[in-house]
Amino acid sequence: MPHDHSHDPGHLHDHAHHHHGHAHGPATPHPAQAAPWSILRMTVAARLAAAFAVSAALWAVVLVAMR
Repeated sequence: MPHDHSHDPGHLHDHAHHHHGHAHGPATPHPAQAAPWSILRMTVAARLAAAFAVSAALWAVVLVAMR
């Protein structure tokens, strides 16, 4: 049973990709956005405290896994 693959002239396919919300061209980088949190804005003491907290949490995982 042969199929008719012809399209009637009034039938158009719109394959354009529309990106709503993008206002820059493809060669232009994204504009900078305000970060809600940044390690670069932390004080040295806060960075050290965060590093020790992460290290302690990772050691806790290791020690629990070894039991």
